[in-house]
Amino acid sequence: MKKATLIIILLTTIFGLSTSLSAQQNPDPLLQRDPLMEADAKHNLDVAWQAFRLKKAYKGVLLRFEETFAAYPDFSKMDEFLYLAGMSCYYLSENKGKQKVDLKSERDKEKYNPQKMRQEAELYFGLIIEKYPDSKYIDEARQMLEKLRNPR
Repeated sequence: MKKATLIIILLTTIFGLSTSLSAQQNPDPLLQRDPLMEADAKHNLDVAWQAFRLKKAYKGVLLRFEETFAAYPDFSKMDEFLYLAGMSCYYLSENKGKQKVDLKSERDKEKYNPQKMRQEAELYFGLIIEKYPDSKYIDEARQMLEKLRNPR
C-alpha cells in the first residue's frame, strides 16, 4: 500500500512539473489542465499520429480524436488533433488510406459519407483558424479550407 501511495505521489509530482513547464505555452493561463487527462490525451494523439502516418488508418484517427474531444476538449494540443481529424476526413472523402469506406455498408454510408467527411473536415479546419490563431497548423488549415470550399 505504501509503495502504491509513493508511486501515485511520484507520478503526480512528475505530471505536475511537466504541466507547469508546458503552462508557458498555454494560450489561456487561467485554464488549469488535469495532468492525468493531458497524459491520456497525449497518448491518444501519439497513437493517432502513428495511425495517420504509418498505417494510413484514417478511421482509427477519427475514433481517437472523437474519444479525446468528448472526454477532454481542453487538451493543450487540440489544434494538432483537429488538424489530424480534418486531414483524415479529407482523405476518407477521397476514399484514400488502408481503411476503405464501403458505401454499401449502412454504418459506413452514414458515418463516412464523402460529403459528410468534407463538411467535417471544413469544420475542423475552421475551428483551428477560429480558436487557435497561433497554431503551427494555421496555414495548412487555411489551405485545406480553401481547397475544400473551391474544388477544381
